[in-house]
Amino acid sequence: MKIVIANDHTAVELKNIIKEYVESLGHTVDNFGTDESASCNYAEYGEKVGRAVAAGDYDCGILICGTGVGISLAANKVHGIRAAVCSEPVTAALVKRHNNANIIAFGARIVGSEMAKEIVKAYLTAEFEGGRHADRVACIMAIEDKN
Repeated sequence: MKIVIANDHTAVELKNIIKEYVESLGHTVDNFGTDESASCNYAEYGEKVGRAVAAGDYDCGILICGTGVGISLAANKVHGIRAAVCSEPVTAALVKRHNNANIIAFGARIVGSEMAKEIVKAYLTAEFEGGRHADRVACIMAIEDKN
């Protein structure tokens, strides 16, 4: 898979660990995040990843900020994005299986590197189940068309 990853200043170290881990699983990973510890705006990085995934340039995205929430909210403002914050692997698998999430997010202040690896692995190995879930995802996506 072709994956894009991004982060803010709170998650530089964790981003590097996860990027290396995902590459070790055989995926291609492009870094859209910061490599600096100076304070920056997580929304900028969430939007960049959201736009790249929505455009079809990447199969999915991984976002990391302090909690995962702010950066995922920014990504979710992009039409076509379903970004979900995951703090453990069960949720990570289910957001793919049931919601066809195209981006996952987590917090560098919330999960450690080993848990982050488990989250990413659960997400990347899960497959969308379709069926009744496809109908529900279509309902979610139709909300965007009302705006």
